[in-house]
Amino acid sequence: MPDPLILAIDNGTQSVRALLFDLRGDIVAKASAPLLDYRSPEPGWAEHDAEGFWQALCSACQELWTKPGADRARIAGVAVTTQRGTIINVDAQGQPLRPAITWLDQRRTDTVPPIGPLWRSAFTLARVSGTIDYFRGEAEINWIRAHQPQVWEATHKLLLLSGWLNYRLCGRFADSSGSLVAYLPFDYRRRRWAGKRDWKWQALAVLPRMLPELVDPGVRLGEIGSEAARQTGIPQGLPLLAAAADKACEVIGAGCSTPHVGCLSYGTTATINTTTKRYVEVTPFVPPYPAAIPGAYSTEVQVFRGYWMVNWFKEQFGHHEQSRALLEDVAPERLFDELANAVPPGSMGLMLQPYWTPGIRVPGREAKGAIIGFGDVHTRAHVYRAILEGLAYALREGKERIERRGGVRIRELRVSGGGSQSDAAMQLTADIFGLPTARPHVYETSGLGAAIDAAVGLGLYPDFDAAIGAMTRVGKVFTPSADNQRIYERLYREVYLKMYKRLQPMYRDIARITGYPRQL
Repeated sequence: MPDPLILAIDNGTQSVRALLFDLRGDIVAKASAPLLDYRSPEPGWAEHDAEGFWQALCSACQELWTKPGADRARIAGVAVTTQRGTIINVDAQGQPLRPAITWLDQRRTDTVPPIGPLWRSAFTLARVSGTIDYFRGEAEINWIRAHQPQVWEATHKLLLLSGWLNYRLCGRFADSSGSLVAYLPFDYRRRRWAGKRDWKWQALAVLPRMLPELVDPGVRLGEIGSEAARQTGIPQGLPLLAAAADKACEVIGAGCSTPHVGCLSYGTTATINTTTKRYVEVTPFVPPYPAAIPGAYSTEVQVFRGYWMVNWFKEQFGHHEQSRALLEDVAPERLFDELANAVPPGSMGLMLQPYWTPGIRVPGREAKGAIIGFGDVHTRAHVYRAILEGLAYALREGKERIERRGGVRIRELRVSGGGSQSDAAMQLTADIFGLPTARPHVYETSGLGAAIDAAVGLGLYPDFDAAIGAMTRVGKVFTPSADNQRIYERLYREVYLKMYKRLQPMYRDIARITGYPRQL
């Protein structure tokens, strides 16, 4: 009898991918559909048609069945992983009431639910009142209640994108605890909805009845329904297993299941994660996220819109390479690697601080991007390499915070996401961190992580250690260059770590004078 396959559906920011994995973690067949329905009705807003997410999933699945090796009879189960923090309001019939508010959205509201005097006093004593107010103002559900009360009154369930797709596939309002990364009343320590006395019920305009059921990663959510089978081509009755959010799935899909292995994600948001059984707040009062392994946590540090900066550079300054790539029929990434490799390590003193998007919590909400050290020798190639180096410096700073708070030294790195396909980015990452840095054996690590959750849930492996050991392995490994490492060590210690402290007062002045970014 042929070995079973697992269908992983990965709904990212730019596309939905349908991936068939075997039990060795190899991709048997894949297909994708672009996400084209993003819109920004107001500056800083980011919305997407909720039905558009589902239609893209259906398109990706239907295309998958045309690929060689896509044998539906071999599929043992299905799992879904999605972008985080995307909210969808649905009515009692499961119909969306408004477009989804995505994780890229920057709207805020000053009309927020009041917090009782006891909690307010406690927050004042702990000096976290600003953090709590930021949380309330950023919460999409508070904005909807304040500005679209008719939508709020009609809301039967508040779902994350993962819960919405799970509902469309199996007809149950349920989600994975591993997907809960959002402004919702979630208890991150216990990985379940917050208790009745938790302050989040006061800070957020939500009722318990509006929230879906939660299960752990690997638990069966239901089975593929008849209408979902008709639209997607997935066989009716197949088990639907809970997975986790895309970053959490990336971590285990890259084989990072222990605290000494750091997982870098060079995606739209750049992150460094480790997996731990301990509840560790790397940033005080900012919880670790649920891992894709039940009972575990991801100690994550983010550079918001990290590798988005690379795309920003390509769009603003990379037209020559993109035109050449079309003419020469080569991947644009290869030509951008040539651009980075034409510049020596350290970019001849050009240093970049990658806080391109306002509103981040760390290092501070006033943070802005900066490039210092310009001279007449510098070209756009130096700027490009400085972006890659700045992102790696910021993630190394995150690594050191994780080590200080978690008490475990990171000894090796795995890198996922679009940036991992760049040899130049991989090598300078190894040099800046001073650690061996490896690509996973497959690029689609989020999908693989979801497949691992499904494989364990289906009993195809006895536990997560066995599944991760069998389904993940490293590809190419980049080792640090001693000469490059010496240059980067000095630039990191003597320049980069001092930049934010020196520039912070000016960032605040810029915001005060221009109103951008808006401050609390």
